Amino acid sequence: MVRWRKSSFSGGGSDEACVEVARLGDGVGVRDSRDPGGARLVVSSAAFGGLVGRVRRGELGR
Repeated sequence: MVRWRKSSFSGGGSDEACVEVARLGDGVGVRDSRDPGGARLVVSSAAFGGLVGRVRRGELGR
């Protein structure tokens, strides 16, 4: 079973721009929380880790 969770970088409150992430057999899945049955982006675990690192270091805008 895939366990999706809301990204800690998603907005809160009335912000509708939310994404969910899940560990998948072929990497990390990212999807729109408002459309859980819709398309998802799957990236390698290494690529996702690199993205998270850049966000934490403030290299990417919000």
